[in-house]
Amino acid sequence: MSRTDFNTLLEAGAHFGHLKRKWNPKMAPYIFMEKNGIHIIDLHKTVLKIDEAAAALKQIAKSGRRVLFVATKKQAKEVVAEKVAAVGMPYVTERWAGGMLTNFPTIRKAVKKMATIDKMTNDGTFDNFSKREKLQIERQRAKLQKNLGSIADLTRLPAALFVVDVQKEANAVKEAKRLSIPVFAMVDTCCDPTDIDYVIPANDDATKSIAVVMDAMCAAIAEGSEERRLEKEKEAQEAEAAEAAAPKKEGKPRIKKAVKASVDAEEATLAEVVAATEAPAVEEKAE
Repeated sequence: MSRTDFNTLLEAGAHFGHLKRKWNPKMAPYIFMEKNGIHIIDLHKTVLKIDEAAAALKQIAKSGRRVLFVATKKQAKEVVAEKVAAVGMPYVTERWAGGMLTNFPTIRKAVKKMATIDKMTNDGTFDNFSKREKLQIERQRAKLQKNLGSIADLTRLPAALFVVDVQKEANAVKEAKRLSIPVFAMVDTCCDPTDIDYVIPANDDATKSIAVVMDAMCAAIAEGSEERRLEKEKEAQEAEAAEAAAPKKEGKPRIKKAVKASVDAEEATLAEVVAATEAPAVEEKAE
C-alpha cells in the first residue's frame, strides 16, 4: 500500500527544488530535470522513499520505541508539532539544545527540574517564596517548557530521528550519527544526503509539502502503535484463557496423603500395643 501518490505530492509543490547554482551534486539521483534555473525533484522516487521510510517507522512504533522529530524552521514548526503530538511522539520545534542526544542525562535533569517546579506549585511550597523568587521560577519554568516540554516523556534515547531540513538541523544529525541512531529526513536539492539513512527527496521549504510527508509518516506510526496495542491485548487474552484452561490444584490429593499418614501411624501404634501385650505371655511360658 502506497502512503501517498504522485498527484498529491505534485499539488503540494513537493517537486520544487532549489536554484540550479545552489544544488548539491550528491542529490543528482533524485533530480528529474532543470526548468527555468530550478531543479525539479523526481516524485516517483519520492513516493518510493516515503513508503520505505514509513515502513521502517511503523516497525519502530510497533516495537514500542520512540522517534524524535526535529523541525525548527518557521514553515515546519506548527505542522510538525500538531501531527506528531497526535501520535504521541516527542518533537523539537523551538531550538535544538546542543547535547540533547550526546549529553542526554543532563537534558533529563532539566526536564526533572521542570517536574519539580510543577510539584512545588501543586503541594503549596511555591506559595512560601517571595514575589521576586516566584517570578524567577516562573520564567525558568516557561523557558524549560518552551525548549523541552515536548520531550518531557522521553525517558531514554530515541530509536530514530526524523529531520526536516538537514542543513538547518545539522547539529542534530551529527549527534544522531555519533550515537548510531538512524536518521530519517526530508532532503532538498541543496542538501547532502550522505549521513541520512532514509532520504526523502522533497521540497522542505513549503508547508504543504512538509504536511504531506508528515501525514504519511504519522499514519505509519499510528498503525504500528495500534498493532502493538492489539498484540498486547491478544497476549493478555491468551494468557487468561490458558490460566482458565489449566487444571486447578485441588485439596483432595493432600487429604489422601494426610489420611494415609494417619493410617500408617495407627498401624504402627497397634503393632506396638500387640507386641507389649504378647511379651508377658511369652515370659510366663518360659517360666
